Amino acid sequence: MASRSRRRGARPQAPDARRRRLPMRLLLPSLVLVAMMAMLMLRGYVHSEILADHRVRPAAASDKVPQQILKGGPVIDARSGRTETLKVPDRRLVLTFDDGPDPEWTPKVLDVLKKHDAHGVFFVTGTMASRYPDLVERMVAEGHEIGLHTFNHPDLSYQTKKRIDWELSQNQLAITGAAGIRTSLFRPPYSSFSAAMDNESWPVTEYIGSRGYITVVNNTDSEDWKRPGVEAIIRKATPKGNKGAIVLMHDSGGDRSQTVAALDRFLPQMQERGYEFDNLTEALDAPSAHSQVTGAELWKGKAWVFLVQASDNITAVLVVGLSIIGFLVISRFVLMLVLSAVHARKVRRRRFRWGPPVTEPVSVLVPAYNEAKCIENTVRSLMASEHPIEVLVIDDGSTDGTARIVEAMNLPNVRVIRQLNAGKPAALNRGVANARYDIVVMMDGDTVFEPATVRELVQPFGDPSVGAVAGNAKVGNRDSLIGAWQHIEYVMGFNLDRRMYDMLRCMPTIPGAVGAFRRTALERVGGMSDDTLAEDTDITMAMHRDGWRVVYAENARAWTEAPETVQQLWSQRYRWSYGTMQAIWKHRRAIVERGPSGRFGRVGLPLVSLFMVLAPLLAPLIDVFLLYGLIFGPTEKTIMAWLGVLAIQAICAAYAFRLDREKMVHLISLPLQQILYRQLMYVVLLQSWITALTGGRLRWQKLRRTGVVGAPVPDSALGQQVVNEGPVR
Repeated sequence: MASRSRRRGARPQAPDARRRRLPMRLLLPSLVLVAMMAMLMLRGYVHSEILADHRVRPAAASDKVPQQILKGGPVIDARSGRTETLKVPDRRLVLTFDDGPDPEWTPKVLDVLKKHDAHGVFFVTGTMASRYPDLVERMVAEGHEIGLHTFNHPDLSYQTKKRIDWELSQNQLAITGAAGIRTSLFRPPYSSFSAAMDNESWPVTEYIGSRGYITVVNNTDSEDWKRPGVEAIIRKATPKGNKGAIVLMHDSGGDRSQTVAALDRFLPQMQERGYEFDNLTEALDAPSAHSQVTGAELWKGKAWVFLVQASDNITAVLVVGLSIIGFLVISRFVLMLVLSAVHARKVRRRRFRWGPPVTEPVSVLVPAYNEAKCIENTVRSLMASEHPIEVLVIDDGSTDGTARIVEAMNLPNVRVIRQLNAGKPAALNRGVANARYDIVVMMDGDTVFEPATVRELVQPFGDPSVGAVAGNAKVGNRDSLIGAWQHIEYVMGFNLDRRMYDMLRCMPTIPGAVGAFRRTALERVGGMSDDTLAEDTDITMAMHRDGWRVVYAENARAWTEAPETVQQLWSQRYRWSYGTMQAIWKHRRAIVERGPSGRFGRVGLPLVSLFMVLAPLLAPLIDVFLLYGLIFGPTEKTIMAWLGVLAIQAICAAYAFRLDREKMVHLISLPLQQILYRQLMYVVLLQSWITALTGGRLRWQKLRRTGVVGAPVPDSALGQQVVNEGPVR
């Protein structure tokens, strides 16, 4: 109503403009989810999970390769149309290391080189340089040269010129961001000696030269990638006689302990023979291959490295968090199954009694605001009660004639109390003040009770320590898809939860649709409060803190009309989520309270905070990782993991349905619920968080009712109560 009145004075917008504007409640969560997906894709990109090409081409003919290349040195200069090769002078060795930097092995290689005062050339990939920029910076600072080895390490013979340019530019961007330099050295992935150049790789080398790069292959392969042993690596890395050489080694791609050990022996041995270990340009007496980068290009590189680091670190934290949450959620499922079974076995024993039977009359409070379509069904269902009751319908300023409908029914023990619109908590407090009896039952104006509901609901008060009782709320309009999804949620997510919390003695919420209170307990905690939008959760927590026991009565069934549209469902759950956050914050001091009342603070409040407020925030990661895995792999493992999670949920749901003696047919929609309905709940919770963190205020939103949930009638086939679809006449 408030938002409508605010819009009255605003300038009217064109219908098309209103349709194009995305609501903020959708925009913010959508942006968060898109950012998460983008971050995950960036991480996949730099981990070679996206756009990587692992094909390796077999050798081809070489008749189109110039002879001076095939018989020349390992340094190929094809810049500006030249076709020249260079060799390293005698007694000079250029150690080259491919595929790094690696966080474990590159520092050890650098330590050995520093120990023996030797330099080398590191041909780094963009993926690794982006992830470990500090190592690239250390290489440059310690006097080593850097060369490009592409970004994703593909065989360039398979790639287009556009992809080759992209591999070079991205590799260069990573190096710039890490060390602030640009390099003119390049080594193709899967390259060998210049004599191995063929008709497929030579055109690539020519094109690389046209882009201003010198291609560096090798003429001495240590074959350290085979891990043949330290002696074999030293033997293969040693050139014949006193010849110079470019030696191929690796500082990444697996266990390089043999490479490090071989270097530590190889360097002093060759230095004793008069060899020098120089950079490539030092060995060739050529200008440095490095040039400093400044201005926009430098900041572009730094921004790239920052984003990669952020995506890597945040994703790692999220994965750990998701693992922890996953463990806790599965543990909670197990705990729910075990404690629910214990609860059912306990309360279903033939001799189980809460205490002396409760037979005295009770007061039933029905707060109503514009419930004209539902109120007749609600009141008539109460008239069929097997327990003596009085009914108080508190009309909270209705404008649709709700009070007149009840008065026209002219039923015994039914009173109508009228008040100006003041909200549900005020209506309930007004009802308590006018109630005649010591036990007060509260229900919603759109809910119908079974004949045995009130009797079952009040029996736990035979135990003098019980201050409140939660009933079993059920969805009456379950024939629609949205209704079926809420039916699953009510049976599995609410009632199974309540069995567990009952056993733990920390019930967090008495549903507004069906709950009962000891009047003295209500008065001791100050009655219903309008401090939060979840007055039912608020009063339950207050009961715990006052030392009262709150229990669950599974046979006290109430049938409520659940929202039938996405908009109404959104409004209801948004209020529930935000109200729960408010209640948790209001009763936060329960965590440090001692004595019997502190049990809720030590057990209940942390559980509610974790599984109703915090854990669902990370739950969308399951779907983000699922989508990522389906598109980029590993697809089979992703599908199996998702089916495993679904199987766990299906088992819990089936067990909950069995405990509540519900038909299993509605579980057919469970997979679709996990794909669609769960996403809606995520966004609702995220919006509630945004509202809470920004200090926003959320008002009550009245849901439109249809009156389709009628009074229950016996079903002899099931031996329990079912609901008519349609009003009772």
